[in-house]
Amino acid sequence: MATKVGIREVARAAGVSVTTVSHALNDATSFRVKAETQQHVRDVAKDLGYAPNRLASGLRNQRSQILGLVSDEITTTPFAGAMIRGAQDAAYERGYVVMVVNSGLDSELEAREIRMLQQHQVDGVVYARLYHQGVQVPAELDGLPTVLLDAVTGDTAVSSIVPDEVGAAETAVDALIRAGHTRIGMINNVDDIPATHGRLEGFLNALRRHGLEHDSRHLVIGKPDTKGGREAGLALLGQPDRPTALFCFSDRVAMGAYQAATALGLRIPEDVSIVGIDNLELIADSLWPGLTTVALPHYDMGRWAVNRILDDIENPGMPAAQTQLECPLIERGSVGPPPG
Repeated sequence: MATKVGIREVARAAGVSVTTVSHALNDATSFRVKAETQQHVRDVAKDLGYAPNRLASGLRNQRSQILGLVSDEITTTPFAGAMIRGAQDAAYERGYVVMVVNSGLDSELEAREIRMLQQHQVDGVVYARLYHQGVQVPAELDGLPTVLLDAVTGDTAVSSIVPDEVGAAETAVDALIRAGHTRIGMINNVDDIPATHGRLEGFLNALRRHGLEHDSRHLVIGKPDTKGGREAGLALLGQPDRPTALFCFSDRVAMGAYQAATALGLRIPEDVSIVGIDNLELIADSLWPGLTTVALPHYDMGRWAVNRILDDIENPGMPAAQTQLECPLIERGSVGPPPG
């Protein structure tokens, strides 16, 4: 009969104390464990097949060891898997499970789902959104530990995690400037959302920081889809003094810009370089050449949200945190030096 692996067996195999194992596996903020030690402990625990005893822990702490994740439409988007996987991985490492419910933008259904989660005595809720946006936290969540995922609110008492939209745009434009481009156009989103404003700010910041002037003719606003990108791309690349590089609001918009370049007989990146934001691999890897883009940290945001809510549960009274995560550049083949 197989012997259940406990925390003592993990400590013995890892060559550390039981206390270190406990804090390493639980991301405890009150006890500092070196990153390499924490990773070593987690690797050993995984190799041994260690699983935390949720029932015993829950009885000790009078908790259900269950978290709710309430979303609008993230379970139907390409990014949902990374968000949910990050949340589930963090929850598992700390002895919790995540129940995911999807409201489909129906406020009445959302209220019923939250009440259902409360009936299951969830210890807290991650309130998630399809994309970075402002939200009103539902009244049904009052009194229940809550963290916003890919969303912000005017209530500074609620913790939230979103991508650094300004920094993401600066990273994208910096890549074009490093390649030698000085005439850079932007295709931005027509929708009034945080990403629209943040990415425009980052675009202008990067130009200013490198001493480049912004030409208003090189900024076109369109719908955030392939058709919108194609129409905006034709308008930008059809100019006599066209930009030699385009920064696109998203990968879907960048795909439209590829189509515009092809229609005008322009080669990528020999005649025009293109950068997007999202790292939507279905698009970025399928385009030829592959699209250089800035990845939105969906997995890391999911992890952060769960770890933050569990920190709140374990340390009542912690001040709320409104956090932005860095967005890394994913280099492929769509950026080269300017023509000539």
